[in-house]
Amino acid sequence: KVELVESGGGSVRPGGSLRLSCAASGGGYCLAWFRQAPGREREFLGTVNLSGMGTKYGPSVKGRFTVARDNAENTLYLVMNGLEPEDTAMYYCAAEFVPSGFCTENTSYRTWGQGTQVTVSS
Repeated sequence: KVELVESGGGSVRPGGSLRLSCAASGGGYCLAWFRQAPGREREFLGTVNLSGMGTKYGPSVKGRFTVARDNAENTLYLVMNGLEPEDTAMYYCAAEFVPSGFCTENTSYRTWGQGTQVTVSS
């Protein structure tokens, strides 16, 4: 079973940037980013196919956030620019083995990391 470790969260001012990392203990998995704020449903942020090509984003972050994966390091990144107070949440990485390597929002991710907190405040 793959294990996930997220890192890179923290506190930033509005308009700031952060880069989150999700390190997987093994390769060949679809990886994706989600977030959940208190009292709100979990929200899909982004993923990319196993090849590293073909990114998909949730509507609230498209154009501000970028996902990328490094297969040599089994790591998925989330670069977040133009952060807003509404982006404050716990950010989670998720993984699932998909033989086709085609990763989407609707992939049934069964493995989740512990999360990393992002707080955007002035």
